Amino acid sequence: MKFGVSTYSFVRSIRQGEMSVLDVIRWIANHGGEHVEIVPFGFTVNGNDALTESIREECQRVGIEVSNYAILSGFTQDDQDEYEREIERVMKEVDTANNLGAKRMRFDVAWRPRKEGEEAGLAGVVWSHQAIGVDRFEAKLSQIADACARIADYALQYDIVTSIENHLYFVQASERVGRLIHTVNRPNFRTTLDTGNFLCVDEDPVVGVTNDAPYASMVHLKDFYIRSANSKVGEGWFRSAYGTHLRGAIFGDGDIDTERVMSILKSSGYSGYASIEFEGVEPCDYGTRVSLDNARRIWDSV
Repeated sequence: MKFGVSTYSFVRSIRQGEMSVLDVIRWIANHGGEHVEIVPFGFTVNGNDALTESIREECQRVGIEVSNYAILSGFTQDDQDEYEREIERVMKEVDTANNLGAKRMRFDVAWRPRKEGEEAGLAGVVWSHQAIGVDRFEAKLSQIADACARIADYALQYDIVTSIENHLYFVQASERVGRLIHTVNRPNFRTTLDTGNFLCVDEDPVVGVTNDAPYASMVHLKDFYIRSANSKVGEGWFRSAYGTHLRGAIFGDGDIDTERVMSILKSSGYSGYASIEFEGVEPCDYGTRVSLDNARRIWDSV
């Protein structure tokens, strides 16, 4: 496993002007990270040739790789012209990934309000089609898959592997991620597997990681604290699709069975890039440093 950090782990520091993306790259190298994942929140690289070149040069100088480039996008538009424009925009972002030197790129495919994107994640529980948005998913699957296939084909010229993350509710449960990958049916369309995000649709991460590990081109190491829907929680919590309270945690300190998750990843044969994606309330540098240390320790122990 090649351990590194997503720049998203430092998004608060970047937005507050305490760190730049180049500072984050230096931080990663100074803490033994092997790669940086570029997530342009708080800064922009698309169309910013000077920053793109600076990122490449700084990574070369400090001896780490650009592992992945991750952007927001979506392909559920009802208007055909809007749909085509979004595909064209993402193709230009593929060019940016290549300019950064990344050989992996994650783009999102759909975002829906929490209730519309629900998926059954608890074994043995069957929810109504209306509750989990199955009708909407079935109606949009072909459209989403066509966009993903076209973008993956475009990315082949750069030998870039594209991916969808289990993210943003609508295509977040492991079954839907796997189904989309099979529908797209391109060797360079995989998944950025986030160990924590399955909880957002109330799926056990152990189940989600087991199902989607064979498709992983990239891994996000994330942990959450979990409290029941009836818990009286304080600041910093949000709700899953079915109301469970979640709050970001230092990887290995939260309520996810991270040892079992890491064991599943190792047993699957995955040995690629893994990014710490810290979303906790602790200071960014502290939470990311301890997460990175915990991830290495857990990986070596399983």
